[in-house]
Amino acid sequence: MGISVNKQAVYEAAEKLRNWGRWGRDDQVGTLNHVTAEDVVAAAALIKRGQSFALGIPLDRNGPQTGARLVDCNGLAKLGIEHARARMVGRGVLLDVARHKGVDYLEDGYGIANDELDKVAKAQNVEIRRGDFVILRTGQLEQRLQSGKWGGYAGGDAPGVKFENCYWCQDKQIAAICSDTWGVEVRPNETTEVNQPWHWVVIPAIGLTMGEMFYLKELAEDCARDKVYEFFFCGPPLVITGGTGSPINPQAIK
Repeated sequence: MGISVNKQAVYEAAEKLRNWGRWGRDDQVGTLNHVTAEDVVAAAALIKRGQSFALGIPLDRNGPQTGARLVDCNGLAKLGIEHARARMVGRGVLLDVARHKGVDYLEDGYGIANDELDKVAKAQNVEIRRGDFVILRTGQLEQRLQSGKWGGYAGGDAPGVKFENCYWCQDKQIAAICSDTWGVEVRPNETTEVNQPWHWVVIPAIGLTMGEMFYLKELAEDCARDKVYEFFFCGPPLVITGGTGSPINPQAIK
C-alpha cells in the first residue's frame, strides 16, 4: 500500500477502520463476531487425521520474559478476556512466511507487507476467509529456542507485520491474527512518532483479537509435508474476570 507511517496516518486508519457499534453497543468480543456457528461446524470438518499440534510454550523462569514485573490493578470493567471464553474456536490458517522466503527465520526488523501475505497464501493454495484465525510464522521463536538466548524476545526488535496490515485485517474480516513473535507488529516500528502504531488501530478501533508467542515448528513442518495449511483451531482463554488477556494453550487439529 505504500503508507507513510506517522501519527496522522494512525488517526486516519483508526477513524476509517473502527468497528465501534458494528455489533451493537453491548458488544464485548470485537472481531470474534466474524465467526459464526456455521463457521465452527465447517472448521470441524477440516479434521482428517485427528492429529493435534500444541502451539503454546512453557511459561516459567526460563523465559521468554526478561526482567518481568508484577503489576497490581483492578482489571477491566468492560471488554475483559472472560467474554471470549467460548469464542476462540474456528478455522485456522498458517501463513508460513519464513518458509516461503526460503529462510529459517526472518531477521529482526523485517516488515511483512500485505501483498507478501497474499503471495504466501496463494503459494500455499489457501484462501483467507471471514472469521479466520490467521497464524503467521516468522521463525523467530524457533531461532531463540535453538540459540538458547532470549535476548530482547519479550519486548525487543522482531520481524512482523507493517502498519498497513491493519487495513488487510479489516478487509479480510479475520477473527484474529497470531504470530510466533511477542507482538505481531514489526520492531523497530516504522515511525518514531507513535509507539506500536499498528496496535493503536487494531485493538481500540477494530477490536481485533491477537495471539502471541505461538510455537509453530511441528505444525509448519506438517503443513509443508501435506500441503494443507488450514485446520481446526481452538485457544480458549482462562476465565480471568476483567483481564486484558490470558495465557492459552492453543491447538491446531488436522
